[in-house]
Amino acid sequence: MNILITNDDGIYSPGIAALARTARQFGTVRIVAPDVEQSSMGHAITHSRPLSYRTAPISFEGIDAFRVNGTPADCVALGLHMFPDTQVVLSGINMGPNLGNSMWHSGTLAAAKQAMLLGITGIALSTPVGKTEPDFEGLSQWTGDVLKILLNDKGPALYNVNFPPKPEGVVWTRQSVRLYDGNVVPGQDPMGRKNYWITVIPLEPAEEGTDRWAVENKLVSITPLRLDLTAHDELSTRLKSGRKLDQ
Repeated sequence: MNILITNDDGIYSPGIAALARTARQFGTVRIVAPDVEQSSMGHAITHSRPLSYRTAPISFEGIDAFRVNGTPADCVALGLHMFPDTQVVLSGINMGPNLGNSMWHSGTLAAAKQAMLLGITGIALSTPVGKTEPDFEGLSQWTGDVLKILLNDKGPALYNVNFPPKPEGVVWTRQSVRLYDGNVVPGQDPMGRKNYWITVIPLEPAEEGTDRWAVENKLVSITPLRLDLTAHDELSTRLKSGRKLDQ
């Protein structure tokens, strides 16, 4: 299997090196990643300037690796152009979770979505980070177990995977959708200039069966996703009314 690996933390992240080491068990690995951190970039695509790539300045144990002056989605588009025989795109391992609402702005997940848009399976992988770096060595077996499950699928498909710090199992989950307070808290910097913090305190606990609930309970969360954002139940209800919008 030909595997393309990218991320949003940048080419220097220990998470991408850890993922590459595990992915080598499953086939030929190439790395095409941002030259600087692109966290929370979402699905941004560079269109106002040309992209370029260079050989990575660090070694990945014999893996061809390149850095791109663009976003995670750019890296996938350019990487698939460079390596058209790619069969799956892995994005991560992100330093920080991508659970629930954070999927909307995740650069890690955007890279996997870009693969899906181009007809190739995309898998995003993330883990929480605290005062120290995640224990990627300890997660390697779990990463391998997840890849054994997902790389056997007949794609294209899209998955979002989140590892707790010390997993005790793997479960299939749905996306957690919670409301947050979203309060704007005024403050000022040392120069006396005004600034503002937007708080993101959840207003309700995570529901059982969701990705966030799984990670909180020391379980690896695998969430299958789709590109279609249509609210099909509501659309069906609207269409059943049989009335045009101008009536």
